Amino acid sequence: MDKQIAVTKQHRGFTLVELAVVVVIIGVLAAFAVPRFLVSVERSKASEAFNYASTLHSAQERYVSRQGTYSNDISKLDTLLAAPQYFTLGAIVVPASASSLETGWELTFTRAGSSSGYGAYTVVWGYLGFDGTNSTIPNSINPFQTTDS
Repeated sequence: MDKQIAVTKQHRGFTLVELAVVVVIIGVLAAFAVPRFLVSVERSKASEAFNYASTLHSAQERYVSRQGTYSNDISKLDTLLAAPQYFTLGAIVVPASASSLETGWELTFTRAGSSSGYGAYTVVWGYLGFDGTNSTIPNSINPFQTTDS
């Protein structure tokens, strides 16, 4: 009978201390992993604006080569673009560096909805490409990763 009690005690399971150690280890790993994951998710959402803008930029260049001026309306371009899911689009405007749509254009994307603590940042894109000076996207999530000025 004594042998039976000894065998039963060996198969009881985990102690409370062992379980607590495992929970602490998982918590420490999560503390490092979750912020990196959130940055990665937000960077992928930000890349939506950059991909959209790059496609729009190419369409604008084709338009200006045919019409002699940039378009002020996305629907006039030779590409079908679905509205961005995570950004709202501003209007195509003449930037300060240009005198008219014949010499330049600019479009601002504003982050819509929850942005993992980054707020409603903007991405400004124009006839010269990405405008890092007027954009407010944080460098940590910028797919182009420009340096701070």
